[in-house]
Amino acid sequence: MTQRVLLIDDHTLFREGLQELLSRHDIETVGAVGDGETGIRLARELLPDVILLDMRMPTMNGLEVLRRLRQGGLRMPIVMLTTSTEEGDLIECLRNGAQGYLLKEMEPGDLVDALEEIIEGKTVVAPHLAQLLVRVVQGQPEPVPDQPGPFDALTPREGEILSLLAEGQSNKVIARNLGISDGTVKLHVKAILRKLGVHSRVEAAVLAVQHGLSSSLPRAVESSGGHS
Repeated sequence: MTQRVLLIDDHTLFREGLQELLSRHDIETVGAVGDGETGIRLARELLPDVILLDMRMPTMNGLEVLRRLRQGGLRMPIVMLTTSTEEGDLIECLRNGAQGYLLKEMEPGDLVDALEEIIEGKTVVAPHLAQLLVRVVQGQPEPVPDQPGPFDALTPREGEILSLLAEGQSNKVIARNLGISDGTVKLHVKAILRKLGVHSRVEAAVLAVQHGLSSSLPRAVESSGGHS
């Protein structure tokens, strides 16, 4: 039996292309409109088997259209077909009665397969959003993007010297331990202070200790003053 679809999307070329795709799979588009108000009216008049609804539309977005359709008592499957991968959009749409959340970048065959599953009564989410949905359902916190550390800008040699500073070593001792000149150490220390945004060896050493570059801050560092 041919399925009847109502398409609500403000992008004309996308609507036309999707209608052609659906027709090739024996899915009839009974209406294709570009605004939410007209889409709501046609949904009530035509009672399609499924509604494909864009998320981002002017005047009335897809989420508001979804809410009004459900509040109006319409119970046919409503599928969000969008470019949005935002967690909030996904969750709000499912909470408000969407039976599918698919992405416009999906392969045509995958889109049709998902649509057929939805028409059969299943709730379908675009594959690479499924893990996001599982995490939300399980109440797991959203992963925090890695933040740049205060020492990321330092070269390996500068990091090594900072570690030694935090252990209380003087420029001369550092130079001897690393087999370089005092002047070279002094240049490295100046670069370390500039990159860390601090003004003295003490501040640099304290920062290093706070971030685990040294287990303690010896008295030798504390008494070294602001010289570099």
